[in-house]
Amino acid sequence: MTISMNTAQETNPCSHRKKILIKAPSSMFKLNISEIWEYRELLSMFVWRDIAVRYKQSLIGIGWAVIQPVMTMIIFSLIFGYLAKLPSEGIPYPIYTFCALLPWNYFARSLTDSSDSLVSSANLVTKVYFPRLILPLSKVLAGFIDFTIAFVILLALMVWYQIAPSYGIFLLPAFMLIAILTAFGIGLWLTALNVKYRDIKFVVPFITQLWMYTSPVAYSTSLIPEKWQWLYGLNPMVGVIEGFRWALLSKGAPDPVMMSVSTVIVLIILVGGIYYFRKTEQTFSDII
Repeated sequence: MTISMNTAQETNPCSHRKKILIKAPSSMFKLNISEIWEYRELLSMFVWRDIAVRYKQSLIGIGWAVIQPVMTMIIFSLIFGYLAKLPSEGIPYPIYTFCALLPWNYFARSLTDSSDSLVSSANLVTKVYFPRLILPLSKVLAGFIDFTIAFVILLALMVWYQIAPSYGIFLLPAFMLIAILTAFGIGLWLTALNVKYRDIKFVVPFITQLWMYTSPVAYSTSLIPEKWQWLYGLNPMVGVIEGFRWALLSKGAPDPVMMSVSTVIVLIILVGGIYYFRKTEQTFSDII
């Protein structure tokens, strides 16, 4: 829970010491944007620290941001595109799946990192005051470096395959925002749970792996019967991936019902994550 600090002067006129009153905010849904903004330099420091640590003493360094999505694209193309011959709606399968891997890899990496953000910074949490929301938020923001590099590779593939984006490219930031809010909302749940139950960090990779196969990364949503599209939309990443393909590959527009369901689910996850994070925040220092 974010802590507000009020300073009060002691009643004794002979004393110049100040008392610091630390109390919980009245609303568990309050994000305290102004307080996060006051600590923006700390947030920036955490983001760059995460980026530096990720590639420190790495042989290939930031090249992993290219190798991972490209190798996954090649494997998916061979297995699902060439052997299984899954439909790609008239779009070359390699770029069809790479476009889906772009937001998915960002989401999966942000979710994994944010879920362990509090426990990995236990020394700071127990000794120094700052808005605790900064920790999972910094993990989500740090993923933009890898996303940007992979996006450049996607643009190169679009030039190679002579594919022009649709007018929906102007809505690409909206689809990216959904991915950010989804990763941040679920990350708040998982990082708060990880403080109390340390085996959460072992469960997260398993969850993300299963989640990928229930998302249209390697296949098209056209394989899902129309009557079940709304149910499939309960997975918020479905709307994000379909939105990316529509905006960048001139694919057919995503189903509006499915997109609406995905958006509502994201908002529920985010609000619930904020509530649970703030409800348990006051016990972080004692348990961690």
